Amino acid sequence: MGIPLGTRDHPLRVAVVGAGPAGFFIVESLLKAPDLAVSIDVFNRMPTPYGLVREGVAPDHPSIKKVTAKYDRIASEPNVRYFGNVTFGRDVDRQDLRRHYHQIVYAVGAQADRRLGISGEDLPGSHPATEFVAWYNGHPDFAHRSFDLSHERVVVVGNGNVAVDVARILITDPDALAATDIADHALEALQSSRVREVVVLGRRGPAQGKFTSVELKELGRLDGVAVRVDPSDLALDAASASAADADRVAKRNLEILRELAGEDRADCERRLWLRFLASPVEIVGSNGRVAAVRVERNRLVQTESGYIRSIGTGEVETVDAGLVLRSVGYRGVPLPDVPFDADRHVIPNRAGRVTDGPGGPAIAGEFVSGWIKRGPSGIIGTNKPDAAETVAGMLEELGRGETLNPQSPEPEAVIELLESRSVRYVSFDDWRKLDEHETKEGRPRGRPRVKVVDVERMLEIMGR
Repeated sequence: MGIPLGTRDHPLRVAVVGAGPAGFFIVESLLKAPDLAVSIDVFNRMPTPYGLVREGVAPDHPSIKKVTAKYDRIASEPNVRYFGNVTFGRDVDRQDLRRHYHQIVYAVGAQADRRLGISGEDLPGSHPATEFVAWYNGHPDFAHRSFDLSHERVVVVGNGNVAVDVARILITDPDALAATDIADHALEALQSSRVREVVVLGRRGPAQGKFTSVELKELGRLDGVAVRVDPSDLALDAASASAADADRVAKRNLEILRELAGEDRADCERRLWLRFLASPVEIVGSNGRVAAVRVERNRLVQTESGYIRSIGTGEVETVDAGLVLRSVGYRGVPLPDVPFDADRHVIPNRAGRVTDGPGGPAIAGEFVSGWIKRGPSGIIGTNKPDAAETVAGMLEELGRGETLNPQSPEPEAVIELLESRSVRYVSFDDWRKLDEHETKEGRPRGRPRVKVVDVERMLEIMGR
C-alpha cells in the first residue's frame, strides 16, 4: 500500500493559475485545511502579483489595496511558491500541469469586456472601460494606449462600480490624484485633460444600479465637481419601489441619489451627470472618430419571472461627446485546451469542479475559482467563500483518492521544465525587489509607489 497523499512524506501538489484575489484565497483555504500537507505553486502571466488589486482597483482607493499585506503573508509560507511572468498556454500548458500536479485550480478572472452591439461601437474614441482602467493603473499591456481627453464631454456607459470609478478618475482634480499610485503616463495625460463633464448612462433605473453605496456617496464629496441627477429619474415604478424596499443597498443608494438631486453646486467647474433609463443606440462619428452618442429613453417592465428589464420608448436625443467608455460588464475568455462555456463565458463547473463542457462529467484533478467560475459578480471578499467551496471539493476528491496521478510531482521538476524552455520566471522574492524599488521611487514624491509599467524593466530590476 502506497503512502497516503496529503501527508508530510507525500504532500498534495497543487498548481494555481492566477495570482489575483481568487488565486490567493484558494491558497489560503488550502493552507488552513486541517491535517493536510500541501505544496502549492502559483503561476501568473504578469511578473507582478495581485491581479485586479494592482491593475483594477482605482488609485484613489488605497484602503482596498491593503489586502495585499495578507497576500504577502500567504505567499511567504514555506510551502508556497510564486512563478510570475509565466503564461499559461505558452510557457506551460494544461498537459504540463497534469504531469506535475495532483490538482490544478484555474483562477484567471474575467479579462475581456462585454460589447454594446450598436453601430459605431468600434470607432476611434470608443473604448472598453476595462482598457482605460488598465491604462491608468499601469498594466503593461495597456500602458502605451492613448485616450483622447481633448474634448469637454465624455460618455460612460454602465451602472456599476467600474463605471463610477472611471467617471471619478476623469473628473477628479489631477492634483488630488498626484498623491496616489496612478501610472505616471495617465497622470500626465489627465493633467492636460480638457474634460469638464462626464455623463454616466444606465439603461435601467436607480433601484437597479450595481454600484455600492460607498462608491456612490463618494461622488458627492469630490472637490469642485457638481453631481447632477434628474429628480424625474428617481420616480420609481411600483415593481422597482417594491424591490428597493427589500434591498438594503438599493434603498441606501436611492437616499444618496435623492440627496445629490437636491444639491445646488452651480459654481463648480466640473460636472458629473448620473442618468438613468437611458441606453446608447448609436455612437455617431465625424471625420472618422467619435463625435456624439444617440441615447434612447427607456421604461421598465416586469417579466413573468419578476425580472425588471428596460425597453426603449422611441424617444431619442443626441449627446455630443469626444470619448465613449463602455462599462457593461466583464466576460471570461477561454484558456488553451481547457473546457469553456461560450454562452456564459466561464469554465464549466459544478461547485468549482471543472466539467467536460456545460452539464458534462467532472474532470479529475481540475478546479476553478473566482470570476472565471461564477461570472463577473461580487467584490474582492466574495472570492473567499467561493474559494472555500472549491477547496471543499478538492478535499473531497482527495479523500476519495481520485486526484490526478502526475508522472513528476517533485517540486524541482517544474523548475527544470521552465528552465529547459528558457522561461524568465520570477519568484516572490524577486517581486519584493520591484516592490521596494517602486515604493522607494514614490517616497520623495509623497506617493505610495511609482509603478513600473514595462515588463522588461520589471525583469531588469528583479535581476531576471
